Amino acid sequence: MQAPRSRSLDAHTRLSAVSVVVGIAVLLVLVVALLPSPYAVEQPGPVYDTLGSSGTGKDRAPLISIPGRTTYPTTGHLDLLTVSVLGDVSSGPSWLDLAEAWLDPTKAVIPLEEVFPQGVTQQQADQQSTDEMTASQQSAISAALTQLGYAVRGNVTIGTVEPGSAASGVLQPGDVVTKYDGRAIQDSCSLQDAVLAGGATAGSIVVTRDGTSRTIAITPKRVPDGSGGTRPLLGVTTSSHIVPPFTVRLRINDVGGPSAGQMFALGIIDKLTPGSLTGGRHVAGTGTICGDGQVGAIGGIVQKMAAARAAGATLFLAPRANCDEVVGHIPSGLDVVPVETLSDSLDALEHLRDQGSTAGLPTCGARVGSAG
Repeated sequence: MQAPRSRSLDAHTRLSAVSVVVGIAVLLVLVVALLPSPYAVEQPGPVYDTLGSSGTGKDRAPLISIPGRTTYPTTGHLDLLTVSVLGDVSSGPSWLDLAEAWLDPTKAVIPLEEVFPQGVTQQQADQQSTDEMTASQQSAISAALTQLGYAVRGNVTIGTVEPGSAASGVLQPGDVVTKYDGRAIQDSCSLQDAVLAGGATAGSIVVTRDGTSRTIAITPKRVPDGSGGTRPLLGVTTSSHIVPPFTVRLRINDVGGPSAGQMFALGIIDKLTPGSLTGGRHVAGTGTICGDGQVGAIGGIVQKMAAARAAGATLFLAPRANCDEVVGHIPSGLDVVPVETLSDSLDALEHLRDQGSTAGLPTCGARVGSAG
């Protein structure tokens, strides 16, 4: 009578052992899944209407205000778009978060060092992002007022110089940049564009230092651009100081980077001119802006298109340089119009307003005029 009980006990012991092993395996998988990864995740971020307000309660205020000038009521939306990044300079999101991101077409998984270069502290990364937004706003004001025929003056001052960069030992904080490879520099964006145009080849930069103009030889270094490629970089932070004929205030909190420039410029123009640029339509867009109105490429455009469509936009103004990244990723119901200048964007909006549709406009995708 004892043998059956012995066999049953042995089977129970083996089952318990298997359960323990399975439990340990599951626990190990969970532990690994929750460990930080060496990647970052880019995902659609908040959307801000440049014709509207931000904040709550007493802190609520227009994104664009122009005190002391006649402004005009407008309709529709001119949305600027953002990308949220999961991860920081010290670690990326968990492998579990990455698995979810890999399955979501609106998210992108990229190596952490392409977002946060090695040796850069979180404070430095945050400061650079803030400086880029400030410079972008200055350029937006300059571009918008120049487009409207106002005279705008400006200059660019070197802020910090990264150790080991192309500018290290060449440029100094406080240098005022006036030319790069013979091109006049009026704002940070025009300096960036001049460097991009010259590539990683030897160039010259003219600065004013201690009241004296100096022409200095400099060769930009190529660094990761956050999208798998590289770009030439001097390795400096800069601040733009423009002198407009009247005050334009731009307000946006907790958003960094240079890509809001184009939409801020359009919002300023819409407020300073009678009627509505959009004809009451919901328009979104992105792109850096220079004081001369040139619209430049940005990162995270797939995530920004997803955010734009989710917010209700039917027309998306995209830098022409980003078109290759756009094709195949356009959300249904969204037309993407490539632009190179602020004038291109204004022409597209005029077409939309007057014709009532995007039909006839160039697009980055194969579809033409699918969004009315």
